[in-house]
Amino acid sequence: MPQALRFLGWPLLVGVLLALLLIQQYPEWVGLPRQEVQLVQAPIYSRLQEGPVSYAEAVDTASPAVANLYTTKLVSKPAHPLFEDPTFRRFFGDNLPRQQRMESSLGSAVLMSREGYLLTNNHVVSGADQIVVALKDGRETLARVIGNDPETDLAVLKIDLPNLQAITLGRSDSIRIGDVTLAIGNPFGVGQTVTMGIISATGRNQLGLNTYEDFIQTDAAINPGNSGGALVDAHGNLVGINTAIFSKSGGSQGIGFAIPVKLAMEVMQAIIEHGQVIRGYLGVEVQPLTPELAESFGLDGRPGIVVAGVYRDGPAQRAGLQPGDLILSIDGEPASDGRRSMNQVARTKPGDKIRIEVLRNGKQLQLTAEIGIRPPVNDN
Repeated sequence: MPQALRFLGWPLLVGVLLALLLIQQYPEWVGLPRQEVQLVQAPIYSRLQEGPVSYAEAVDTASPAVANLYTTKLVSKPAHPLFEDPTFRRFFGDNLPRQQRMESSLGSAVLMSREGYLLTNNHVVSGADQIVVALKDGRETLARVIGNDPETDLAVLKIDLPNLQAITLGRSDSIRIGDVTLAIGNPFGVGQTVTMGIISATGRNQLGLNTYEDFIQTDAAINPGNSGGALVDAHGNLVGINTAIFSKSGGSQGIGFAIPVKLAMEVMQAIIEHGQVIRGYLGVEVQPLTPELAESFGLDGRPGIVVAGVYRDGPAQRAGLQPGDLILSIDGEPASDGRRSMNQVARTKPGDKIRIEVLRNGKQLQLTAEIGIRPPVNDN
Protein backbone atom coordinates (compact mmCIF):
# COMPACT_ATOMS: atom_id res chain seq x y z
CA MET A 1 0.00 0.00 0.00
CA PRO A 2 2.76 2.58 0.75
CA GLN A 3 4.37 1.73 -2.56
CA ALA A 4 1.07 2.44 -4.35
CA LEU A 5 0.73 5.83 -2.61
CA ARG A 6 4.32 6.64 -3.51
CA PHE A 7 3.57 5.72 -7.11
CA LEU A 8 0.35 7.78 -7.29
CA GLY A 9 1.50 10.77 -5.12
CA TRP A 10 3.21 12.86 -7.78
CA PRO A 11 0.40 12.52 -10.38
CA LEU A 12 -2.17 13.50 -7.73
CA LEU A 13 -0.15 16.57 -6.67
CA VAL A 14 0.30 17.67 -10.26
CA GLY A 15 -3.42 17.19 -10.88
CA VAL A 16 -4.40 19.30 -7.87
CA LEU A 17 -2.07 22.12 -8.89
CA LEU A 18 -3.42 22.02 -12.43
CA ALA A 19 -6.98 22.13 -11.14
CA LEU A 20 -6.21 25.18 -8.95
CA LEU A 21 -4.64 26.93 -11.92
CA LEU A 22 -7.68 26.25 -14.09
CA ILE A 23 -10.03 27.49 -11.35
CA GLN A 24 -8.01 30.71 -11.07
CA GLN A 25 -8.16 31.29 -14.81
CA TYR A 26 -11.76 30.13 -15.32
CA PRO A 27 -13.63 30.56 -12.02
CA GLU A 28 -17.02 30.36 -13.77
CA TRP A 29 -16.41 26.64 -14.43
CA VAL A 30 -16.97 25.94 -10.73
CA GLY A 31 -19.62 28.62 -10.19
CA LEU A 32 -17.32 31.33 -8.82
CA PRO A 33 -17.79 34.96 -10.06
CA ARG A 34 -15.10 36.25 -12.43
CA GLN A 35 -13.07 39.22 -11.14
CA GLU A 36 -13.03 41.90 -13.78
CA VAL A 37 -10.66 44.87 -13.90
CA GLN A 38 -12.55 48.13 -14.36
CA LEU A 39 -10.78 50.21 -17.01
CA VAL A 40 -11.86 53.64 -18.23
CA GLN A 41 -11.55 54.09 -21.97
CA ALA A 42 -11.23 57.60 -23.37
CA PRO A 43 -13.99 58.54 -25.81
CA ILE A 44 -13.33 59.01 -29.48
CA TYR A 45 -12.88 62.76 -29.94
CA SER A 46 -14.16 64.56 -32.96
CA ARG A 47 -12.06 67.13 -34.78
CA LEU A 48 -14.04 69.91 -33.12
CA GLN A 49 -12.99 68.67 -29.68
CA GLU A 50 -9.28 68.55 -30.41
CA GLY A 51 -6.93 71.33 -29.37
CA PRO A 52 -5.78 73.81 -31.98
CA VAL A 53 -2.85 72.78 -34.14
CA SER A 54 -1.82 76.42 -34.46
CA TYR A 55 -1.93 79.46 -32.20
CA ALA A 56 -1.44 81.90 -35.04
CA GLU A 57 -4.86 83.50 -34.48
CA ALA A 58 -4.06 84.08 -30.80
CA VAL A 59 -0.75 85.67 -31.76
CA ASP A 60 -2.41 87.82 -34.43
CA THR A 61 -4.87 89.02 -31.77
CA ALA A 62 -2.35 89.86 -29.06
CA SER A 63 0.95 90.76 -30.75
CA PRO A 64 -0.05 94.22 -32.08
CA ALA A 65 -0.57 95.31 -28.46
CA VAL A 66 2.91 94.21 -27.31
CA ALA A 67 5.59 96.87 -27.73
CA ASN A 68 9.37 96.82 -27.55
CA LEU A 69 11.00 99.22 -25.09
CA TYR A 70 14.40 100.83 -25.42
CA THR A 71 15.47 102.87 -22.41
CA THR A 72 18.52 105.05 -21.92
CA LYS A 73 19.93 106.81 -18.89
CA LEU A 74 22.92 109.00 -18.25
CA VAL A 75 25.35 107.65 -15.67
CA SER A 76 28.57 109.10 -14.40
CA LYS A 77 31.67 107.33 -13.17
CA PRO A 78 35.23 108.34 -12.26
CA ALA A 79 37.42 109.23 -15.20
CA HIS A 80 40.03 106.79 -13.88
CA PRO A 81 39.78 103.80 -11.49
CA LEU A 82 42.47 105.40 -9.34
CA PHE A 83 39.97 108.07 -8.32
CA GLU A 84 37.97 105.39 -6.47
CA ASP A 85 40.90 104.57 -4.21
CA PRO A 86 40.03 105.63 -0.61
CA THR A 87 43.58 106.95 0.02
CA PHE A 88 43.47 109.06 -3.12
CA ARG A 89 40.05 110.47 -2.20
CA ARG A 90 41.25 111.24 1.30
CA PHE A 91 43.65 113.87 -0.07
CA PHE A 92 41.61 115.15 -3.00
CA GLY A 93 38.07 114.86 -1.63
CA ASP A 94 34.99 114.14 -3.73
CA ASN A 95 35.53 116.94 -6.24
CA LEU A 96 37.17 114.64 -8.75
CA PRO A 97 36.67 114.65 -12.50
CA ARG A 98 33.96 112.26 -13.67
CA GLN A 99 32.94 111.13 -17.11
CA GLN A 100 29.38 110.56 -18.26
CA ARG A 101 28.10 107.89 -20.58
CA MET A 102 24.77 106.57 -21.79
CA GLU A 103 23.49 103.17 -20.70
CA SER A 104 20.74 101.43 -22.61
CA SER A 105 18.51 98.49 -21.76
CA LEU A 106 15.78 96.46 -23.39
CA GLY A 107 12.33 95.41 -22.32
CA SER A 108 8.72 95.00 -23.37
CA ALA A 109 5.38 96.59 -22.57
CA VAL A 110 1.70 95.85 -23.13
CA LEU A 111 -0.71 98.39 -24.60
CA MET A 112 -3.67 98.27 -22.23
CA SER A 113 -5.97 100.91 -23.72
CA ARG A 114 -6.60 102.79 -26.95
CA GLU A 115 -5.76 105.99 -25.06
CA GLY A 116 -2.13 104.89 -25.01
CA TYR A 117 -1.60 103.52 -21.49
CA LEU A 118 0.99 100.75 -21.28
CA LEU A 119 2.01 98.39 -18.48
CA THR A 120 5.56 97.21 -17.99
CA ASN A 121 7.88 96.24 -15.16
CA ASN A 122 9.22 98.96 -12.91
CA HIS A 123 12.73 97.54 -13.12
CA VAL A 124 12.66 98.01 -16.90
CA VAL A 125 12.12 101.78 -16.75
CA SER A 126 13.49 102.66 -13.32
CA GLY A 127 15.88 105.60 -13.55
CA ALA A 128 15.50 105.91 -17.33
CA ASP A 129 15.97 109.37 -18.87
CA GLN A 130 14.35 108.36 -22.13
CA ILE A 131 11.94 105.56 -23.05
CA VAL A 132 11.38 104.68 -26.70
CA VAL A 133 8.31 102.58 -27.52
CA ALA A 134 8.44 100.62 -30.78
CA LEU A 135 5.11 99.19 -31.93
CA LYS A 136 4.71 96.13 -34.13
CA ASP A 137 3.35 98.28 -36.98
CA GLY A 138 6.71 100.04 -37.18
CA ARG A 139 5.82 103.28 -35.39
CA GLU A 140 8.13 104.60 -32.68
CA THR A 141 7.54 107.30 -30.10
CA LEU A 142 8.71 108.50 -26.71
CA ALA A 143 6.78 107.45 -23.62
CA ARG A 144 6.38 109.24 -20.30
CA VAL A 145 6.05 107.52 -16.95
CA ILE A 146 2.66 108.09 -15.31
CA GLY A 147 3.62 106.28 -12.12
CA ASN A 148 5.22 103.18 -10.73
CA ASP A 149 4.82 100.69 -7.91
CA PRO A 150 8.10 99.09 -6.82
CA GLU A 151 6.30 96.77 -4.42
CA THR A 152 4.68 94.88 -7.32
CA ASP A 153 7.38 95.83 -9.87
CA LEU A 154 4.87 97.54 -12.19
CA ALA A 155 4.98 100.85 -14.02
CA VAL A 156 2.42 102.69 -16.15
CA LEU A 157 3.54 104.51 -19.30
CA LYS A 158 1.66 106.79 -21.70
CA ILE A 159 2.15 107.39 -25.42
CA ASP A 160 0.24 109.70 -27.74
CA LEU A 161 -0.44 108.02 -31.08
CA PRO A 162 -3.65 107.50 -33.07
CA ASN A 163 -5.23 104.16 -33.99
CA LEU A 164 -3.73 102.12 -31.19
CA GLN A 165 -4.78 98.48 -30.77
CA ALA A 166 -5.15 97.51 -27.12
CA ILE A 167 -4.91 93.97 -25.85
CA THR A 168 -7.96 91.97 -24.75
CA LEU A 169 -7.98 91.20 -21.03
CA GLY A 170 -8.35 87.64 -19.83
CA ARG A 171 -9.35 86.35 -16.40
CA SER A 172 -6.29 85.43 -14.41
CA ASP A 173 -8.41 84.24 -11.48
CA SER A 174 -9.94 81.43 -13.55
CA ILE A 175 -6.80 80.00 -15.14
CA ARG A 176 -5.82 76.42 -14.39
CA ILE A 177 -2.56 74.57 -14.16
CA GLY A 178 -2.01 72.97 -17.54
CA ASP A 179 -3.57 75.77 -19.59
CA VAL A 180 -1.59 76.71 -22.70
CA THR A 181 0.14 80.09 -22.51
CA LEU A 182 2.09 82.21 -24.97
CA ALA A 183 4.81 84.67 -23.91
CA ILE A 184 5.27 87.64 -26.24
CA GLY A 185 8.16 90.06 -25.86
CA ASN A 186 11.52 91.29 -27.10
CA PRO A 187 14.13 88.80 -25.81
CA PHE A 188 17.74 89.89 -26.17
CA GLY A 189 16.59 92.72 -28.44
CA VAL A 190 16.11 90.43 -31.44
CA GLY A 191 12.57 91.73 -32.00
CA GLN A 192 9.12 90.53 -31.10
CA THR A 193 9.17 86.81 -30.33
CA VAL A 194 6.51 84.31 -29.26
CA THR A 195 7.17 81.25 -27.10
CA MET A 196 4.70 78.62 -25.93
CA GLY A 197 4.26 76.62 -22.74
CA ILE A 198 1.72 75.86 -20.05
CA ILE A 199 0.82 77.28 -16.68
CA SER A 200 3.00 75.34 -14.26
CA ALA A 201 1.63 76.78 -11.00
CA THR A 202 -0.40 79.67 -9.63
CA GLY A 203 -0.19 81.77 -6.48
CA ARG A 204 3.60 81.57 -6.22
CA ASN A 205 4.91 83.79 -3.41
CA GLN A 206 7.72 84.09 -0.88
CA LEU A 207 10.20 84.22 -3.75
CA GLY A 208 11.87 87.39 -2.49
CA LEU A 209 11.22 89.25 -5.74
CA ASN A 210 8.54 91.75 -4.69
CA THR A 211 6.81 92.85 -1.53
CA TYR A 212 3.45 91.65 -2.86
CA GLU A 213 3.75 88.37 -4.75
CA ASP A 214 1.04 86.29 -6.38
CA PHE A 215 2.84 85.01 -9.46
CA ILE A 216 1.70 82.81 -12.30
CA GLN A 217 4.45 80.28 -13.04
CA THR A 218 4.91 79.18 -16.66
CA ASP A 219 7.40 77.15 -18.64
CA ALA A 220 6.98 79.34 -21.73
CA ALA A 221 10.49 80.57 -22.46
CA ILE A 222 11.09 84.01 -20.88
CA ASN A 223 14.49 85.60 -21.43
CA PRO A 224 16.12 88.98 -20.73
CA GLY A 225 14.12 91.55 -22.69
CA ASN A 226 10.82 89.73 -22.13
CA SER A 227 10.26 91.64 -18.89
CA GLY A 228 7.07 93.68 -19.11
CA GLY A 229 5.75 91.63 -22.02
CA ALA A 230 2.48 89.74 -22.32
CA LEU A 231 1.55 86.29 -21.13
CA VAL A 232 -1.61 85.38 -23.06
CA ASP A 233 -3.90 82.37 -23.20
CA ALA A 234 -4.60 80.20 -26.24
CA HIS A 235 -7.11 82.77 -27.50
CA GLY A 236 -4.78 85.76 -27.25
CA ASN A 237 -6.25 87.23 -24.04
CA LEU A 238 -3.85 88.78 -21.54
CA VAL A 239 -3.48 86.78 -18.31
CA GLY A 240 -0.22 88.18 -16.95
CA ILE A 241 2.74 90.55 -17.26
CA ASN A 242 6.01 88.63 -17.63
CA THR A 243 8.33 89.69 -14.83
CA ALA A 244 11.11 87.32 -13.83
CA ILE A 245 12.79 83.99 -14.44
CA PHE A 246 14.46 81.45 -12.22
CA SER A 247 17.80 80.79 -13.85
CA LYS A 248 21.35 79.85 -12.93
CA SER A 249 22.67 80.70 -16.38
CA GLY A 250 20.77 83.92 -17.14
CA GLY A 251 18.69 82.21 -19.83
CA SER A 252 15.35 80.44 -19.71
CA GLN A 253 15.29 77.17 -17.74
CA GLY A 254 11.57 76.57 -17.88
CA ILE A 255 10.55 78.53 -14.77
CA GLY A 256 9.20 82.00 -15.43
CA PHE A 257 6.90 84.24 -13.41
CA ALA A 258 4.18 86.66 -14.48
CA ILE A 259 2.04 89.12 -12.49
CA PRO A 260 -1.66 88.19 -12.86
CA VAL A 261 -3.61 90.65 -15.00
CA LYS A 262 -6.16 91.16 -12.20
CA LEU A 263 -3.48 92.50 -9.86
CA ALA A 264 -1.81 94.44 -12.67
CA MET A 265 -5.07 96.20 -13.58
CA GLU A 266 -5.74 97.15 -9.95
CA VAL A 267 -2.29 98.72 -9.74
CA MET A 268 -2.68 100.49 -13.08
CA GLN A 269 -6.07 101.99 -12.24
CA ALA A 270 -4.80 103.20 -8.86
CA ILE A 271 -1.77 104.86 -10.46
CA ILE A 272 -3.86 106.57 -13.13
CA GLU A 273 -6.42 107.76 -10.59
CA HIS A 274 -4.22 108.66 -7.61
CA GLY A 275 -0.68 108.76 -8.99
CA GLN A 276 0.26 105.89 -6.68
CA VAL A 277 -1.11 102.69 -5.23
CA ILE A 278 -2.87 103.40 -1.96
CA ARG A 279 -2.54 100.50 0.47
CA GLY A 280 -3.59 99.94 4.03
CA TYR A 281 -0.94 100.30 6.73
CA LEU A 282 -0.79 98.94 10.26
CA GLY A 283 2.76 99.90 11.22
CA VAL A 284 4.12 96.63 12.58
CA GLU A 285 6.93 94.25 11.84
CA VAL A 286 6.01 90.59 12.27
CA GLN A 287 7.84 87.30 12.35
CA PRO A 288 6.59 83.71 12.04
CA LEU A 289 5.60 81.68 15.06
CA THR A 290 8.31 79.05 15.44
CA PRO A 291 7.67 75.82 17.40
CA GLU A 292 9.89 77.15 20.21
CA LEU A 293 7.88 80.39 20.42
CA ALA A 294 4.61 78.46 20.24
CA GLU A 295 5.72 76.37 23.20
CA SER A 296 6.64 79.49 25.17
CA PHE A 297 3.21 80.99 24.45
CA GLY A 298 1.53 77.75 25.48
CA LEU A 299 -0.15 77.22 22.14
CA ASP A 300 -1.08 73.78 20.87
CA GLY A 301 -1.07 74.09 17.11
CA ARG A 302 -2.95 77.37 17.09
CA PRO A 303 -1.84 79.76 14.31
CA GLY A 304 -0.38 83.17 15.02
CA ILE A 305 2.30 85.71 14.11
CA VAL A 306 4.60 87.51 16.52
CA VAL A 307 4.82 91.31 16.64
CA ALA A 308 8.55 91.98 16.36
CA GLY A 309 8.28 95.77 16.27
CA VAL A 310 5.77 98.62 16.34
CA TYR A 311 6.35 101.87 14.45
CA ARG A 312 6.02 105.06 16.48
CA ASP A 313 2.72 106.94 16.08
CA GLY A 314 1.45 104.27 13.69
CA PRO A 315 -2.02 102.70 13.70
CA ALA A 316 -0.76 99.66 15.61
CA GLN A 317 0.76 101.72 18.41
CA ARG A 318 -2.39 103.82 18.70
CA ALA A 319 -4.44 100.63 18.91
CA GLY A 320 -2.30 99.35 21.80
CA LEU A 321 -0.24 96.67 20.06
CA GLN A 322 3.11 95.96 21.71
CA PRO A 323 6.27 94.10 20.69
CA GLY A 324 5.98 90.50 21.80
CA ASP A 325 2.22 90.33 21.25
CA LEU A 326 0.98 87.30 19.36
CA ILE A 327 -1.59 88.18 16.71
CA LEU A 328 -4.11 85.34 16.50
CA SER A 329 -6.53 86.78 13.95
CA ILE A 330 -7.31 89.92 11.97
CA ASP A 331 -10.99 90.64 11.32
CA GLY A 332 -11.78 87.00 12.00
CA GLU A 333 -9.15 85.66 9.58
CA PRO A 334 -6.59 83.41 11.32
CA ALA A 335 -3.13 84.99 11.27
CA SER A 336 -1.22 81.88 10.24
CA ASP A 337 1.17 83.57 7.80
CA GLY A 338 2.74 87.00 8.23
CA ARG A 339 2.88 87.82 4.51
CA ARG A 340 -0.74 86.84 3.97
CA SER A 341 -1.90 88.84 6.97
CA MET A 342 0.02 91.95 5.90
CA ASN A 343 -1.46 91.57 2.40
CA GLN A 344 -4.87 91.46 4.06
CA VAL A 345 -4.06 94.74 5.81
CA ALA A 346 -2.77 96.25 2.56
CA ARG A 347 -6.06 95.47 0.81
CA THR A 348 -8.03 97.22 3.55
CA LYS A 349 -9.17 100.74 2.73
CA PRO A 350 -7.37 103.42 4.76
CA GLY A 351 -9.71 104.77 7.42
CA ASP A 352 -11.49 101.45 7.95
CA LYS A 353 -11.25 99.79 11.34
CA ILE A 354 -10.17 96.21 11.88
CA ARG A 355 -10.42 93.89 14.86
CA ILE A 356 -7.19 92.30 16.04
CA GLU A 357 -7.17 89.38 18.45
CA VAL A 358 -3.88 89.12 20.33
CA LEU A 359 -2.38 87.00 23.06
CA ARG A 360 -0.36 88.90 25.68
CA ASN A 361 1.06 87.31 28.82
CA GLY A 362 -1.29 84.36 28.42
CA LYS A 363 -4.41 86.53 28.11
CA GLN A 364 -6.43 87.13 24.96
CA LEU A 365 -7.21 90.74 24.09
CA GLN A 366 -9.43 92.31 21.47
CA LEU A 367 -7.96 95.48 19.93
CA THR A 368 -9.32 97.80 17.26
CA ALA A 369 -7.03 99.63 14.83
CA GLU A 370 -7.84 102.26 12.24
CA ILE A 371 -5.92 101.48 9.07
CA GLY A 372 -3.60 104.20 7.77
CA ILE A 373 -2.00 104.83 4.39
CA ARG A 374 1.13 102.85 3.66
CA PRO A 375 4.07 105.22 3.05
CA PRO A 376 5.49 105.04 -0.49
CA VAL A 377 8.58 102.90 -1.01
CA ASN A 378 11.67 104.60 -2.36
CA ASP A 379 12.48 103.34 -5.84
CA ASN A 380 16.12 102.47 -5.91
